[in-house]
Amino acid sequence: MVSLKKYAKDIIFAFSLILLFFSTRIYNILSLPMFTDEAIYTRWSQIAKQDAGWRFISLTDGKQPLFVWFDMIFMKVVQDPLLAGRLVSLGAGFFTMIGLFFLATEIFKNKKIGFAASLIYVFYPFSLVYDRMALYDSLVASIAVWALYFEVMLVRLKRLDIALILGMVLGAGTLTKSNAFFFVYLLPFSLLLFNLRERHIGRQFIKWSILALLSAGLALFYYSILRLSPFFHIIAEKNATFAYPFSEWVQHPFTFLEGNLKGVIDWLVTYSTFPLLFFTFASFIIGKKKFLGEKLLLLSWFLIPFVSLALFGKTLYPRFILFMTMPLLILASFSLIYILDKMKKNILKALLFFAFILLMLRSDYYILTNFAHAPIPYADLQQYVNDWPAGGGINEMIEFLKFQASTGKIYVASQGTFGSLPTYAVEIYLGENKNIDKRGIWPIHDNIPPDLVEKAKQMPVYFIFNQTSNPPFGWPVRLIAKYQKGAGNAWLSIYQVVSE
Repeated sequence: MVSLKKYAKDIIFAFSLILLFFSTRIYNILSLPMFTDEAIYTRWSQIAKQDAGWRFISLTDGKQPLFVWFDMIFMKVVQDPLLAGRLVSLGAGFFTMIGLFFLATEIFKNKKIGFAASLIYVFYPFSLVYDRMALYDSLVASIAVWALYFEVMLVRLKRLDIALILGMVLGAGTLTKSNAFFFVYLLPFSLLLFNLRERHIGRQFIKWSILALLSAGLALFYYSILRLSPFFHIIAEKNATFAYPFSEWVQHPFTFLEGNLKGVIDWLVTYSTFPLLFFTFASFIIGKKKFLGEKLLLLSWFLIPFVSLALFGKTLYPRFILFMTMPLLILASFSLIYILDKMKKNILKALLFFAFILLMLRSDYYILTNFAHAPIPYADLQQYVNDWPAGGGINEMIEFLKFQASTGKIYVASQGTFGSLPTYAVEIYLGENKNIDKRGIWPIHDNIPPDLVEKAKQMPVYFIFNQTSNPPFGWPVRLIAKYQKGAGNAWLSIYQVVSE
């Protein structure tokens, strides 16, 4: 029997990490109102749950379906649709934390570095934001960590079972988001860890090559499931919205590189903080040539996708770089543990660690308590809380409409059709309310749709404006309520149509 005393500290630290992770992720998880993309994914998940024929519904917008599939499973046990989607990301974040421990421990053969990487992940503002949102990106980051872990295991052990598991992980990535194909493309870089001193090196290389090709082939096989849908071709069309196809890129290869680099570097620095990036850089100085291959492998998993995004990116958002930053946490952990081990006094160790996470803690505090003023990239602040895509006023709108429908039939028109936040929110939360008829309207014209005026003679008719707070001049409406989105100058407003 293995004595538990030997592992008592590890067990206590692991349970403390788990407790800290769930405390930070669950606390105020619904305080940030539903963001536009969250509404889209949540509505897709609802439809997929209710109708098996629409399990590939996300492909209608060129998005892979794995997140939606997980979401619809959570919806079976979680009443609030938004919470269900956010719990998918929370669960993905939990597996990322565990994966970072195993990956860092395996790469550097040091449990302390593994625990440090997991602890940094808990405090990491980037992960804290996205582990609490019903978006794809935490799931992509989790798959990235586990894909790299099994790629490391494959090059070191060259076993069939590892190749099969790696194929499933890579396949899960391709079924989640197109940028997960990087995990397949980066597979050859695991050869940085290939043991050049082992016997029968040629035979071992051939063995790895066959197993690596098997893993990549399995990933493509799982991805081919999407070809069952007639909407499969839309994926390529959607990808072209966010990244230039090569045929288009060669016409202006470096035109947008400088601007894209400024953007992604700013997002990286703001989310990661200077101490973490400094310790990441220091990992290549500390220990000099020790673990050089391992460090270069981690760096390649960050640098290649990062530069590729700057080169080919057309429409960029900070969340696109989340998965790329996971290896940086491990490199920073290496430096942190190396320096801490050199220190003799515990007080100095505590001060160093506190200095390391201080800026993260500041960001975390605002993310959890006052998101509108959190020191995170401006692009995310605008999208998620301060501008028209944000969900300020959505909860109040739903409660108002629910109350009005409790005494009789009402009609709700809202600004926008596909991707419209108020339109989707009404469908998500009030879609089964028989007292509510509804439709989205786009574009908005100078004259109010005549049928709304006619309906107003029969029942209360409400119009929800989201992208502009005021109706066109001359519309026969009166203001019911107006809700500011975060600290910005965007509003959600509810008007009632006045019958003539």
